[in-house]
Amino acid sequence: MLFAPDTDVALRTVVNLINTAANGRENLATVADLDRFLQAEGFSGSRTRDKAELASIHQLRARLAWLWTADEDTAVETVNRLLREANALPQLMKHDQWDWHLHATTREAPLADRMSTEAAMALVDVIRSKEMDRMLVCEADDCDAVVLDLSRNRSKRYCDTGNCANRMHVAAYRARQASAG
Repeated sequence: MLFAPDTDVALRTVVNLINTAANGRENLATVADLDRFLQAEGFSGSRTRDKAELASIHQLRARLAWLWTADEDTAVETVNRLLREANALPQLMKHDQWDWHLHATTREAPLADRMSTEAAMALVDVIRSKEMDRMLVCEADDCDAVVLDLSRNRSKRYCDTGNCANRMHVAAYRARQASAG
């Protein structure tokens, strides 16, 4: 295990959030879309369920997407800013099916603050572990989704949003066949 379980979950949520806008598609266009996303990610806590909340998540998504490809110093500045803006105060929590893990905001904090803090806390672990090179952009020619490579041998290169790995492997196979024959 590279990171603590709650860090893995938070990082995967960041990837999934960023990828809701991958390849020119908007998959968080409505409050109902956000509801489905949060349910799929197991995100709990208070909600306003309005357009302002959705807009704040869109803004957070853009910041996280930018941070995903930032250099370490810039990432540190951004993570610290996210933590300051949300008045983060890390504390151990236990709820639902989760054993002890860190929360840095209350369940009543605005959704964007809770999500940004969860992301920032996970990214703290990534930065401190010198593992930012695991934060990638899909290598498929026609894809701009982000990738989190948690493999032991650092071999993940394609996203999970589509069929990028399979498509690229088929294209490479066909290119090899064409050049051989």
